[in-house]
Amino acid sequence: MDTTWIQVIVLTLSECVAPAGKTVCQEREFELQFLTMDDCQAALEQLVSLKNAADNVIVNTDRSGCAPSARKVPSYASRAAINQALGGMPGYRPPTAEDGEPDMITMSHAERLERVKSCEETGGVAPCRMGDIILEGADIRSVEVWRRDQ
Repeated sequence: MDTTWIQVIVLTLSECVAPAGKTVCQEREFELQFLTMDDCQAALEQLVSLKNAADNVIVNTDRSGCAPSARKVPSYASRAAINQALGGMPGYRPPTAEDGEPDMITMSHAERLERVKSCEETGGVAPCRMGDIILEGADIRSVEVWRRDQ
């Protein structure tokens, strides 16, 4: 196992919390780390909204926010190495294929996608591809293509 530096986004939340029935609050600050700015911004909005809904919390929005930084973390040569090193820890969740290298099905699909001509090239004769989708049906005019927005 080696170590490497990775970018993280640090969410800082600065707040002042008053005990029930008190008018003086105690200031505190805490940090959370995220891998993407979008995740950090979403968490910040939710935390500020949640804290502002409480009667005894004041959020200092000038000192709260998301900022890029870096952390030195362990790095592993492969998914198998991670599973071997961390597999015995309670609650360990192995990374999915999306988190690492593509799985066999994804690689097979990509290889076949390279070999199959587009439906425009074949005049709609299957098999053909439309974008990343391989159409196998005899009549592509009756096939609906659905795409997930990400």
